[in-house]
Amino acid sequence: MTPRERVSALVDHPYFQRFIVTVIGINAALLAVQTSASLERHYHDLIAALDTMALAIFVVELALKLYAQRSAFFRDPWNVFDFAIVAIALIPASGPFAVLRALRVLRVLRLVSAVPPLRRVVSAFLRAIPGMVSIIALATLVIFVAGVMGTALFAEASPHYFGDLGRSLFSLFQTMTGESWPDIAEEVMAAQPLAWIFFVVYILVSSFAVLNLFIAVVVNEMEQEVRADIRAEEQQHADELAADHERISAELAAIRQDLAALRNRLSG
Repeated sequence: MTPRERVSALVDHPYFQRFIVTVIGINAALLAVQTSASLERHYHDLIAALDTMALAIFVVELALKLYAQRSAFFRDPWNVFDFAIVAIALIPASGPFAVLRALRVLRVLRLVSAVPPLRRVVSAFLRAIPGMVSIIALATLVIFVAGVMGTALFAEASPHYFGDLGRSLFSLFQTMTGESWPDIAEEVMAAQPLAWIFFVVYILVSSFAVLNLFIAVVVNEMEQEVRADIRAEEQQHADELAADHERISAELAAIRQDLAALRNRLSG
């Protein structure tokens, strides 16, 4: 095994991955401790040393991956994600770059790339974005139609919420999220008792139908992601079985040749 293959086996080893996840968790705890002025004041040197050590471990990990994977390193989006986060952490957080100190918390996001289940969730969410854009367009259309209707129906009854199209759209967005909609409906229904029909229909369409479409799209992508992982595992298992079969066949062929040679010597 070449040195590059040994380094690749090291960075892909489950124990190494668990070690990196542990370091990320410790680093997250340190960032939380630094938000406490008293703890930061009393343990500043220890916290700074541990923080530097965690950053050094991340740099070494990326260096090992770069050595093992070479140009293939940057073809993996998760590697690029890790590289960008660690690169931001290496920028000096002093002087004009002092604002970048707040970006150190981005190192916690490395849990997303280090933990496979989290990677699957994020990948599924990113793949669901095109479908979600269509649903957002549908939700926007529903809110706009309801906003025009609400302005025409309730402008006089509730000018605070439906006095113009802008107010109506904002009020209906609040209603869709479930925020303060009983207060809005109560004020309108004080002047127009049958307004509840409008609100019930709108909530059924916007909240239950449209928002459930979001969930359906994400769940569908999650299922596809899981199926892809299962297919990849099955293919890997099939490849391993094929390799074992070829190895056993080669060993049997060698044994046959040895037996044939032994028979020839005995018969001679």
